[in-house]
Amino acid sequence: MTSLKQNNFNEIVLERRSVKVYDPEVKISREELTEILAEASRAPSAINMQPWRFLVIDSAEGKEKLAPLASFNQTQALTSSAVIAVFYDANNIEYIDEIFGKAVELGYMPQDIMDMQLQQAKPYYANMAASDLRDMNLIDSGIVSMQLMLVARAHGYDTNPMAGYEKDQIAEAFGLDKERFQPVMLISIGKAAKEGYPSYRLPVETITTWA
Repeated sequence: MTSLKQNNFNEIVLERRSVKVYDPEVKISREELTEILAEASRAPSAINMQPWRFLVIDSAEGKEKLAPLASFNQTQALTSSAVIAVFYDANNIEYIDEIFGKAVELGYMPQDIMDMQLQQAKPYYANMAASDLRDMNLIDSGIVSMQLMLVARAHGYDTNPMAGYEKDQIAEAFGLDKERFQPVMLISIGKAAKEGYPSYRLPVETITTWA
């Protein structure tokens, strides 16, 4: 890598740390949050179905509603600029015609390829076991969540992924259909009030098998 690329890589990836306490005075505009989400949404997904959905909680009222649902992560919820609740849409197949149709309209895909893929994808989704569909959507939503954190870091913000919250209540609490929108994780975003702690990582030799 060139020195500039190396510095960017170190700052965005190697130096990214989960943050527990944020500077509550730092606000991120909805315009910039929209930009961050758009960039994160460039993440790959199975046949480009993009099952992820974002609930951005950035108002004082929203944070107060979230706090009792995030019992282990109230500090992050209340001090961060925003908390992004990542869900997957269990009915995301409803968007398949729009996704593929727009790809043809924008010149990303020929019409005949779209027709062929739709003929294969629709029955595949229709016959997929619910557990398999859930697994696939969780994988795709995990990918976009990591990309969101890296994009946020590139914008100069800190993040913390959180699983300690009332997953069975959060959708309804914010007026979403709990059967359709399935929770994946919360991601707090803002500027750290104090630097996060480094963490030990297992060596590559421990986690990798070559074949």
